[in-house]
Amino acid sequence: MNIFKMNPTPLINLLFKPRQKAISSYYCEAEYIQNKVLKRLLKDAENTEWGKKYNYSGIGTYEQFCKNVPIQTYEEIKQYVERMRRGEKDILWPGEVKWFAKSSGTTNDKSKFIPVSKEGLKDIHYAGGRDAVALYMLANPNSKMFSGKGLILGGSHSPNYNLSSSLVGDLSAILIENVNPLVNLVRVPEKKIALLSDFEEKMEKIARSTMDQNVTNLSGVPSWMLAVIKHMLEIKGTNDLTEIWPNLEVFFHGGVAFTPYREQYKKIIPTPNMHYMETYNASEGFFGLQNDLTDSSMMLMIDYGVFYEFIPMDELDSENPNIVPLWGVEKNKNYAMVISTSCGLWRYLIGDTVRFTNTSPYKFVISGRTKHFINAFGEELMVDNAEQGLKKSCDATGAQITDYTAAPVFMDSNAKCRHQWLIEFSQRPDSLEHFSELLDSSLQQINSDYEAKRHKNITLQPLEIIVARENLFHDWLKEKGKLGGQHKVQD
Repeated sequence: MNIFKMNPTPLINLLFKPRQKAISSYYCEAEYIQNKVLKRLLKDAENTEWGKKYNYSGIGTYEQFCKNVPIQTYEEIKQYVERMRRGEKDILWPGEVKWFAKSSGTTNDKSKFIPVSKEGLKDIHYAGGRDAVALYMLANPNSKMFSGKGLILGGSHSPNYNLSSSLVGDLSAILIENVNPLVNLVRVPEKKIALLSDFEEKMEKIARSTMDQNVTNLSGVPSWMLAVIKHMLEIKGTNDLTEIWPNLEVFFHGGVAFTPYREQYKKIIPTPNMHYMETYNASEGFFGLQNDLTDSSMMLMIDYGVFYEFIPMDELDSENPNIVPLWGVEKNKNYAMVISTSCGLWRYLIGDTVRFTNTSPYKFVISGRTKHFINAFGEELMVDNAEQGLKKSCDATGAQITDYTAAPVFMDSNAKCRHQWLIEFSQRPDSLEHFSELLDSSLQQINSDYEAKRHKNITLQPLEIIVARENLFHDWLKEKGKLGGQHKVQD
């Protein structure tokens, strides 16, 4: 019997029950779980070059770990990673690491290469994919997700220094390349299409090969998935994706904030049965998942091969910041996230900032990046402030945004300082002036530092919006060779 002509989802869901029960321990055993993860990581790596350098075999407590091992950025570990890329073993992690996720835009280098070990692939990245399904099934017990297939949108990879079986490229491509063959029974498109490097060719072939399939779920970066969907709608001559995939029920999304795209997805998927589940799956690891589809914050996944630490953002540049483990964080405070992982990253400053909304279990929102916020005048405008302000302005005016960026203007010819926003609208507001006023007032309501600097226009003048032409961001990324994958404008 063809399993796709029945609904095997309730039967398959039974396989996730033990994992759903294990995740329930997050509510009361977080400190114990995280200490257990740290001890395992130290034990596994004690005979590596890095482990010997920092005496991992002699570390028995978190406090000793902090004392022995300094905070790292990519600049500090780059020389080790380069040696690993050339085939050296037992450097940051035991054995030979053959996969390297390529990421860009977050360091002084054009690209950084994040090691992805076999252990990390299994107990971080694939564990996150498994738990995304487990938590979705728990949140939506009436799901029929496995009655059809999942469209998984990924990037591409290439040989690493021509070493046998060694690859470098988008994390999503590495995941697709190494996935259990059984997963290919429930996903589309076929691997040779999924791993194409030319995004426009890939988009065409994905659309043609999947538009007549029974797709029930989507996984990928919102911006690039939207491009594929819109192309498919053009081919089919419709504005309603449910006419193509009537059983579509969930989009597992991550990589960029979903807020600018939410209304566009609601417009092309006009059904109350559609769900959106955010995932925090970076090149460095899989860190968070929504466990409640009505709550935009994500649960921190604490029993993978990742040990977490946090630096308060107001202490990030201080000589001796107060670095805290997970059990030391406070709610509603912005932190820079530090990770130690089974891919060989040790006390690594990932570059993302988070704000906890709950501590039982630990739930958070991504508030921005350590280098991607505006603080030219002491306003500390984080990315999540921008997202909230834009959402309020769009809700009030009916506008829809395709993409945006913002930057400070320190002083113009009239000695005026302000924030300048470049916004590409898919639906322009009736009055750009009104939209600007709403955005400015919303930011003041959300961020007291911004409000103080805007007081009586003394430090900051009203923000300025420049309307970008259609496809400006798409064309810019194409020119930079960054279409598809997990690339985003900030890169």
